[in-house]
Order: sequence, then C-alpha cells, then structure tokens
Amino acid sequence: MPSMPTTRASQDLYARARRVIPGGVNSPVRAFGSVGGTPRFMVHGEGAHLVDADGNRYLDYVMSWGPLILGHCHPEVVAAAKDAIDRGSSYGAPTAGEVELAETIRDAVPAVEMVRCVSSGTEAAMSAIRLARGATGRDTLVKFGGHYHGHSDALLVDAGSGVATFGLPNSPGVTRGATADTVVVPWNDRTAVEAAFRAHPDGIAVVACEPVPANMGVVPAEAGFLEFLREITAANGALLLFDEVMSGFRVARGGAGEHSGVVPDLVALGKVVGGGYPLAAFGGSADVMRQLAPEGPVYQAGTLSGNPVAVAAGLAQLRLLDDAAYKGLADRADQLIEGLQGVFDAAGVPAAVPRVASLFSVFFTGEPVRDYAGARAADHGRYARFFNGMLARGHYLPPSGYEALFVSLAHTPEDIASTVAAAHEVARDLVA
Repeated sequence: MPSMPTTRASQDLYARARRVIPGGVNSPVRAFGSVGGTPRFMVHGEGAHLVDADGNRYLDYVMSWGPLILGHCHPEVVAAAKDAIDRGSSYGAPTAGEVELAETIRDAVPAVEMVRCVSSGTEAAMSAIRLARGATGRDTLVKFGGHYHGHSDALLVDAGSGVATFGLPNSPGVTRGATADTVVVPWNDRTAVEAAFRAHPDGIAVVACEPVPANMGVVPAEAGFLEFLREITAANGALLLFDEVMSGFRVARGGAGEHSGVVPDLVALGKVVGGGYPLAAFGGSADVMRQLAPEGPVYQAGTLSGNPVAVAAGLAQLRLLDDAAYKGLADRADQLIEGLQGVFDAAGVPAAVPRVASLFSVFFTGEPVRDYAGARAADHGRYARFFNGMLARGHYLPPSGYEALFVSLAHTPEDIASTVAAAHEVARDLVA
C-alpha cells in the first residue's frame, strides 16, 4: 500500500479548527469520524479534482455531496455567479431570476406548479412538512427509518447520513413534544405503512420519503413501492412528499417523479438546483402552495431566500442539463459501477453497489440491502479500509459508508478507469 500523502497543513488546520469549531468541522460527516484519520482541508476544485492544503490532488467523488453535477468551477456557472455579484449580493426584494428559476423547476418537475425558494435542504423539507400539515389540518408525519430530511427537530428521528455515521438514533436537544407526531416505519415495508394508517385514522398529514434514498447509502425503492405510497396517501387524504434534495435534477431532469413515473403532492429540492451555492426550493400543486403566506395562512420566510447569486448559478447549471448530459452521466456511472462490482467480485469481497440512474453507493455485505437495518448491518469497518486505501491513491470518496458517491460530467473515462484500477489494488487488502 502506498504511504498516505503528507497532511501536515490539514493537521494544523484541524487542530486550530477544533479550538473554535465543535469537532473542527461545520457538518459532522466531514470529520472522518467513521473512517479515521485527518479530514482534508480543501483549497481548490477544478473539474473532477480537488486540491487540499498540502497540495495533494484527488479525483473527487463527493462533489460537494451532489450539487456539482457539471464539476468544480464550471466556466458558465462561475461566469453567471460573478456577473450576479457585480450587480449586488442580495437585495431583500424580488428579482427576475427567481421567477425564471421557478418557471424552470415547474417546467421540469412533474409535481410542481408553484415554487418557493429557500436556502437549504433542511429548510425545504421542514417548510414542505409544515405546509402539508397546514393544508390538511392534520398533525401526523410518517417518515422512513434511515431517510434524512434535514436537522429540524420533528425530522431528526431515526435519520440516516451523519446521524447514522455517529450512531445517534435521535439528538439531545430534541424534545419529546417535537417528535410526538412523527411516526417512523421501515423503508420498503408496505405492512408497516398500512399499520401506521390504521393507527392514525384521519390523522396523517403527510408521508415523507427520499424516493431515491441516499442518506443511508443508496437503497432503491422495491418494485411498486412508490406507487403503493401514492395510492395509500391519496386514499386516506394524506399528502405525499418526495424529498429530492439528493435526487432532484440528478437521476433525471424531472427527478424521481420523472424517473419513476410517480407524481407526489410536494417536492423538496436542493443540491443541483443551486449550482453549488446555498439554494433550495420546495414546490407542489398550486392549490397546496397557495396556502403559504402571504397568500395563505401557513407562514414561511427567509431573508436570503432566492439569493440572486445562488439563483444565477443554479439557472446556469440547469440550462446545461439536457438529454445528452444525462446520457453522459449514465455512461460514467455505468463504467464506475460495473468496474467496482467487477473488482469486488474478482477479489472475493462481498459487496453490493446499488444504484438509481447515476446515484449509487458501496455496501460491503453479501446480503441485499432493502432498508436501514440492512444498511447498518453492512461492514462499515471494511468501508473505512476501502476509503483510506483509495484516499492514499488520490481518490476522494465519501468518508462514511452511509453516503452516496457522485460522478459528474467532468469525470472522464480515463478518470474512472484510474479509480477502478486503484480499487483493484485496494481490494486485495480487503479480503482478510
């Protein structure tokens, strides 16, 4: 195994950070807590590559956790952001860009007739659920174990992603009252969903899910499950929310609604829609969305919502995502997924690489992963070894076995071939 690249500058920055930032990071998974070692402090991104504070260069499969579908510093996105900055960073007033972004989302996403912009995926999901409760006059939220909808109190129950990484089923500071109306059921379990509706007749406001779960690793919906959710919510007067912060504009231009053919009542969007800037949105039918203030009684607001710089960057990115772009993403994902699975199979390492379109993850297990329990049962110690072996060879993967990998249009076939070759070397050390 090659020696780990020098990390002196990152170590020094991490020591400084831990004195002034809890855990030394501003989002928990960045701390490398489940894989060990020193988190890399990055100074530059270009195309499919990152450069850290020590000058080490990495092929990046995190891509800012999904937004950078075109790669780092795409010239058209950068130019749009710079142009917007030259005209003003924020106005606290409406702009034409917000209207164009809302129209672009409406035209692409099947469920959406109206849109409200916010600044983060947490805000989008939190606001959509508040809207669902206000629109239905009901209180109960049904969510799925391992699905992460941001860190608002009512949703931080049996969540995935960073919560799973740190083994926290809930968080101190979240009161019982905040989660009293949240019901958690296993993903892909029709019987549990039906039982929830029997237990809360006329009480369920919304069923929220990641239609392409990616915060416990990618665990696709089984055949017919999304259709089942659509049918049972409609039959019981509840709304169906697709949290597409990860999958929106990633698995297809119209997101999981287009990919699956299932049209929810509400959609939360983030990541890709902001072009790498702090921007998210939620939308749905006009009847439901008009319940929001100032048109309706459900309150939601944000000083930086629809920020003109983020809107400009998001629009620039979305304009470039045509059929050819999605074909390119699929081709890159095919090459990487087939390559990795072939490497693991040849080495005799039990592993699965589940996917939906270009969104995928790696589980070290010989068993099918169909829910959060299956994701937790995977060998996360082996994932840590895989991560560190790839890092030593200049390939930056998500520092947690509960996360998705992201290819971009900036990754070349040669880039991906080099990643598969590196995985072949690392796999030899994973057999024991």
